[in-house]
Amino acid sequence: MSFYEKYILPHALHFACKQRLVEPLRREVVPLAEGVVLELGIGSGLNLPHYDPGKVRAVIGVDPSEALWRKSEPLRRGLPFPVEFLPARAEALPLEKHSVDTVLLTFTLCTVEGVGPALEEARRVLRPGGRLLFCEHGLAPEPHVRKWQHRLNPLWKPLAGGCNLNRDIPALLRTHGWNIAHLQEGYFVGFKVAGYAYRGVAVGR
Repeated sequence: MSFYEKYILPHALHFACKQRLVEPLRREVVPLAEGVVLELGIGSGLNLPHYDPGKVRAVIGVDPSEALWRKSEPLRRGLPFPVEFLPARAEALPLEKHSVDTVLLTFTLCTVEGVGPALEEARRVLRPGGRLLFCEHGLAPEPHVRKWQHRLNPLWKPLAGGCNLNRDIPALLRTHGWNIAHLQEGYFVGFKVAGYAYRGVAVGR
């Protein structure tokens, strides 16, 4: 792990993900979670204040970065439900089959290296009838924006901790065993290259 990845990147990611422009999207998606929730890419815990304590029994957070997770300590104080952190990758979840009620993804699929295995693992651990909630940025609909997303991605990715600008989120979900039950999309920031968001609900096939 480089000096940048170990000491600078966790602070940069925490700062970027807690921006006010992102909070309305979190408030829209996170309260839909219920039961035992698996949050993939929990990072610094920025979703924790948005869970509905009347619906959530426990949260299991998975993230490869323990440095980011340490930043969540203030947000964990006083929560009315237990939170367990697993330092692992979404592509190989240390969980039993059908062990969670909800899977939550917020600004995670842009960074996961093995998107296909991660989505298949999410389907494996989700109980029958459970839901995957997602809020992700990705490929924009306009050709001129897409062109710049593809051009800038090789420069953006190493600086942003592996984040990709140009992933087609709905297509990835459908390709890897999910039916999208509800989908909203649109720009959430003026910087269009990184500002097109998909949010919604998916169920496993």
